[in-house]
Amino acid sequence: MICPEPSELQELVQQLHRQALPWLPAGSSSRLHWGAPVQPGIRESEPRVLSTGKLNQLVEHCAGDFTVTVQAGMPLQTLQSELATAGQWLAIDWPWGSGPSGEHSGTVGGLLARGLAGGLRQRYLGVRDQLIGLSLLRADGTAAKAGGKVVKNVAGYDLMRLFCGSWGSLGLITELTLRTYPLPRYRRGLLVQGPLTGLEQLRRRCLQASLIPQRLDWWSAALSGSGQPALLLALASVSSAAIADQLDQHSQAAAALGLEVDMLDPDRLLELESHGRQGSSDWLLQLGVKPAKAAELLADPALDGVACSLAAGVGLGMAWAETSSLPRYRVEHLRQRCRALGGQLSVLLQPASASGMPCWEESPATDVIEALKREFDPLQQLARGRLPGVLQAAVIT
Repeated sequence: MICPEPSELQELVQQLHRQALPWLPAGSSSRLHWGAPVQPGIRESEPRVLSTGKLNQLVEHCAGDFTVTVQAGMPLQTLQSELATAGQWLAIDWPWGSGPSGEHSGTVGGLLARGLAGGLRQRYLGVRDQLIGLSLLRADGTAAKAGGKVVKNVAGYDLMRLFCGSWGSLGLITELTLRTYPLPRYRRGLLVQGPLTGLEQLRRRCLQASLIPQRLDWWSAALSGSGQPALLLALASVSSAAIADQLDQHSQAAAALGLEVDMLDPDRLLELESHGRQGSSDWLLQLGVKPAKAAELLADPALDGVACSLAAGVGLGMAWAETSSLPRYRVEHLRQRCRALGGQLSVLLQPASASGMPCWEESPATDVIEALKREFDPLQQLARGRLPGVLQAAVIT
């Protein structure tokens, strides 16, 4: 791994381009093993990694405008702590495996490069929707910018969205401007368990309620630990009375459906939220289906013994399991099932015994994705073999 000083970064990228050497953009390198494997260069045993670890400063926090500009190598946990002193936060889930307090959450730039969203997307949308401005280095070392520092910014091409979920294949993210939100004054929730038919009725009721859920996550039976699937509901508001009234209505509706209800205070809610993004894993899968089809996916026997958390309003989530609980043929079945339910499955981690399963399925936009790759990285230097939406990216040696 190379972790240059900020003043040396652009020159180093230019030098790598002149020598046509392949390299992999990185932040803290905590999740470089996720996704499709990256091919090393000629006579190299491992990919060359270029880290933004020393680009770790908060550039500007405009608390009155609810925006923050940070360098890409700043740890997400550090940024959230800085914003909290001003009563604000990034309304973004900790990545899977971050630890109870986000201590292993990685960097802000890495979060954007992966483009993954969790249950908070229900109310706040994903990181790509909270991105306002972006600075980057192209593969040849050319510095470029997109967006700006204000929420309403529509000038020029929207290059920012291309880099969200690009997995380091288009350029090196160096600086980001993001939208912030006030820290919720009050938070409480429910954990509701029971048959899928009753939970699906409750899900629809929660999404149509006057107080929009801050989080509404499906939990598989393996994750809930009770032998039954569950819904984790979180409500946030400036009014504790509004939350209490809404929870009371949901609790009564759940009881009428024969569901078990646990009231959650703020501490217990945080504990369960952390539980829903942790685990021991050989397999780590990103699942996506149409929201109305999530209950059908959870009912599939292929998820037996698999911990799974899906955002109930958007149908996106993660599943994880040891090899003993999830053989490869069941992962292939789940991929087919997700496709049949209007979504897809990405393999972020897989055991060595199952290596070779494609991380991403081929996208209908494969030709466009490959054309963009050629424009941004004509020498195919960046993250060789890792291009979202393409079964096997071209590797030029």
